[in-house]
Amino acid sequence: MRIILLGKPGGGKGTQATMLKDRLGVPQISTGDILREAVKRQTPFGIEAKKFMDAGLLVPDCLIKDLIAERLREQDTAEGFIFDGFPRTIAQAEALKEIGASLGFDIDAVVNIDVSSEAIVTRLSGRRSCQCGAVYHVVSKPPEKEGVCDQCGAALYQRSDDQEAVIRNRLAQYEAQTRPLIDLYEKEGKLVTIDGNKQIEVVFADILAALGV
Repeated sequence: MRIILLGKPGGGKGTQATMLKDRLGVPQISTGDILREAVKRQTPFGIEAKKFMDAGLLVPDCLIKDLIAERLREQDTAEGFIFDGFPRTIAQAEALKEIGASLGFDIDAVVNIDVSSEAIVTRLSGRRSCQCGAVYHVVSKPPEKEGVCDQCGAALYQRSDDQEAVIRNRLAQYEAQTRPLIDLYEKEGKLVTIDGNKQIEVVFADILAALGV
């Protein structure tokens, strides 16, 4: 199957994509992974993308399109794939259609994981991290001693992208740039919306039922 996962930042797309990848036996594809791999392998597109990344600039859509096309020509995508975080805009969705037309495939389903904005703010702003890699949550997974890591005893901290103002800005960008994709794919008859406020395993079961797998 060829699947796109949509949803707000922090809504669980990455977690569900990993679980779907294991169940369906097809690769999970994100633009971040593609960029890192292309740069690592020093492909022509990777070398070009690195120029923007090193300058602290967004990689332009035209180059992202080339990178996606390059990735979808690889043999492991022959039986399908799961897009996690792509497309993000109408322009990227149109580019994906062009790639599909040139490579002879179409998207089978678009899964929209719907989580309320306030739930996402609570979920992300409550995270606390440690330099050792451990992650806690002030409500759902607090450390034994407040502000101190259970594993190494170091002080916990809040990552800059877990601060409420940053989270709300990311949600605003989603509303402006990515939400229009929901209407686009709904009109094409490919959209299924899943309640993402439930437990991870329940959301996964709902996705499988919606996909008929």
